[in-house]
Amino acid sequence: MTKHVLAGDIGGTHARFALFEVDETPRLVHGGSLDSRAYPSLEKAMDEFLSVSAKGKKTAGSKIRIAAASLGIAGPVVDQRVKTTNLPWTIDARKLSKHFKIPEVTLLNDLIAIGMGAIASPPSKLTKVHAGRPKKSGANLAVIAAGTGLGEALFIWDGKEHVACPSEGAHVDFAPRTDVEIQLFTELRKELRGHVSYERIVAASQIARLYRFFLTTMKVKESKAVTAEVGKAEDPNAAVCDLAVSGKSEAAMRAIDLWSSVYGAEAGNLVLKTLATGGVYVCGGVSARLAKVLVDGLPARKDRASPFVAAFLDKGRMGHLVEATPVAICTEPRAGLLGAAAHAAGRV
Repeated sequence: MTKHVLAGDIGGTHARFALFEVDETPRLVHGGSLDSRAYPSLEKAMDEFLSVSAKGKKTAGSKIRIAAASLGIAGPVVDQRVKTTNLPWTIDARKLSKHFKIPEVTLLNDLIAIGMGAIASPPSKLTKVHAGRPKKSGANLAVIAAGTGLGEALFIWDGKEHVACPSEGAHVDFAPRTDVEIQLFTELRKELRGHVSYERIVAASQIARLYRFFLTTMKVKESKAVTAEVGKAEDPNAAVCDLAVSGKSEAAMRAIDLWSSVYGAEAGNLVLKTLATGGVYVCGGVSARLAKVLVDGLPARKDRASPFVAAFLDKGRMGHLVEATPVAICTEPRAGLLGAAAHAAGRV
């Protein structure tokens, strides 16, 4: 009898689900993405996915028994419970198991699920940034992903396999490296009334904030038309990215340069803190969207090296460690779902 598993990749913006048949490898039956903020709880979002498809028809999820579910959640999972970082949800695996009558429900830190998917991704879904592709065995690996928030995870090599280790490392204190970053830190500390973390700068949701910093604090000139374009955009963060890539806005380009630099610096920090010499997987939608920028820098900055790579390598006496560490961007948009599906398949 064919068994089925449910995979989830739950972030502050999107709640993605997929139902898989499990034979030798998981095979996708049905998938969908919901607006996380439109639901008061994960239960309500799962109910929606399992009962009604986008066309209003019953899905396979309402007709079959699910043997296991693995859900990647953006937040610290402790004792199979989590209070989500960027949503007002408290999730309990035991309650989900009882509510949906699923024997095995496992909550994973979302970066663990994404990392599992990234590690399993084929070369065609990996864009090399530095020193080739991450190694599949023999050394620790790190995963970092900018999305609504910033996530980090570790995969520790124990001599036989990688052991997944979740982290909330993105919430550590931001360490400014340049005069501009010191100014940014000063402004953010005032605005946030205290603690400034890497997530407050590197999360994709913060790109428009960096743009405003260059307009208001650094006094970079901007045309009224471009300012209005960003202000009216459905997603100001995406608008700033597009303006930077096109070279139409100096403030936008400086924002992306700064974002890339801080992102690269923290990726290098992660290597040093975890001795992840096997490599770093850079994940998340904005990373894939700006992959060429992370590799080569902005098109309009042809005379400069990639700020991401330059900051990644700038580690003083430990520079030789990061110099030899491979970095690759995972461009597989379903990495979190595929990783969660593989985890769930191993539970049945």
